[in-house]
Amino acid sequence: MSALYEATLAGDNFRDPAWDLQCALMDFLEDGWRKPDDGIWEVRGPQRHFTHSKVMAWVAVDRAIKTVENCRSEGPVDKWRALRQEIHTQVTTKGFNASKGSFTQYYGSDALDASLLMIPLVGFLPATDPRVRGTIEAVERELLDGGFVLRYEAATSGDVDGLSGREGAFLACSFWLADCLSMIGRHHDARTLFDRLLGLRNDLGLLSEEYDPVAGRLVGNFPQAFSHVSLVNSASKLAGEARPVMAPELMSQTRRGMIRSKTGSGRLHRLGQPSHHKDRRGPVGTAPLRADKSATADPSSSSRGAGGTSAANDAGSG
Repeated sequence: MSALYEATLAGDNFRDPAWDLQCALMDFLEDGWRKPDDGIWEVRGPQRHFTHSKVMAWVAVDRAIKTVENCRSEGPVDKWRALRQEIHTQVTTKGFNASKGSFTQYYGSDALDASLLMIPLVGFLPATDPRVRGTIEAVERELLDGGFVLRYEAATSGDVDGLSGREGAFLACSFWLADCLSMIGRHHDARTLFDRLLGLRNDLGLLSEEYDPVAGRLVGNFPQAFSHVSLVNSASKLAGEARPVMAPELMSQTRRGMIRSKTGSGRLHRLGQPSHHKDRRGPVGTAPLRADKSATADPSSSSRGAGGTSAANDAGSG
């Protein structure tokens, strides 16, 4: 819905067929948003009321309303405004854990999920909102591993995703954190993390789905479009642009990254390891990294099943 709205603003020639599709999606969403689901990561555990899913339902309704308001389309906008407010109220009431000072992975949980970083990126709440800032800081505090962001803390019992064991840090989530840090005014920390992520690319400038800070190597699906879309979005935000453009600063930043890639892929892959931080603190702020759970890389870490297709849709929403 967000991508179709942006396409309409840009003068897409298929506006009428696209709007018919959007209205059909809205018909489903009026009741569908109330149901539990598998979440952005398509977990194998029980269906839950994942906070991110509800936020993205809000995004869909919000973009439908804006299409009517800004693009001269027709629809039951008053009904949609009421629905948008209902979703927003439920998420801020049930998705926020006051004792933790953060939004949580699903309603009634105290677990974190990196997908919560999308809350300010899609416009659900401003980054300056104390609840959002608390969420960003909680993710930074609890989900950093080797200076990069995990999707969520993998439970030994596997009661969330139906799997147990460790996995690599998810690179798209790490770019989201860089975006959020920039939005709350921590520009130096954001750029530091962004540069560290650039350092993970191979000699062709490509990224995988995840990075294993224990083994010091890229793991998971390769190359991963989700990671590269997030890279482009982050570069644009750090350059001060609301969306990707060919701004001079962005071009300069891209050229600098390409030059760094040519200095040797093996060395660059290990820039993310915190060996140069004697106190094992992460490169972002001062939040301490949690201890590594394994002394060796887990070859099966890429089999945990990130939802590539549904997640990629979210990446463009920011």
